[in-house]
Amino acid sequence: EQNFALNVLMDPEIDFVSILGTAGTGKTLLALAAGLAQTLDDKLYTEIVMTRETTPVGEDIGFLPGTEEEKMAPWMGALIDNLEFLTNPAEGNEWERGATNTLISNRIKIRSLNFMRGRTFLNRYLIIDESQNLTAKQMKTLITRAGPGTKIVCLGNIAQIDTPYLTGTTSGLTYVVDHFKNWAHSAHITLQRGERSRLADYASETL
Repeated sequence: EQNFALNVLMDPEIDFVSILGTAGTGKTLLALAAGLAQTLDDKLYTEIVMTRETTPVGEDIGFLPGTEEEKMAPWMGALIDNLEFLTNPAEGNEWERGATNTLISNRIKIRSLNFMRGRTFLNRYLIIDESQNLTAKQMKTLITRAGPGTKIVCLGNIAQIDTPYLTGTTSGLTYVVDHFKNWAHSAHITLQRGERSRLADYASETL
């Protein structure tokens, strides 16, 4: 499953990828690893843009202090966790780790959905995390922002919808998976096997 997901994430002929799976199946890790490889090594994209819904009802975060990335930081724990794993802090000296982290962080931009309108993303690798919490309208707004050379990756888990008025059938993630299923430049995969821990796997199955 993970190999197939990585293959479509790395395929330059695939412009839209949707990956569903429960907690711990490696959705964010795979998307981030593929994005970094194609941005830093292959130079296929100029940067990685990561976004997600910030509140269950989509409230504006504009009133919060700080820059756009500082406003988004509380909702980007998964990104930070996976970056720590990918940079492999157990290897290399402190200077090497610092240089690697700086290089990677300079190529990753965190953006709020509230700041997406009117933008066009050129040669970007766009990750939409927790996309099950977006409406069909929000999904359309995001995906139509894609300019030439941009790849969009939607990650989510239909069983973990936090937006009160959305269900598994009305979620924007379900909407785009259905509408892109017959397009030659899209791919979809549902990851079944957990990779986080046996505790996380058991919790996903029983709680």
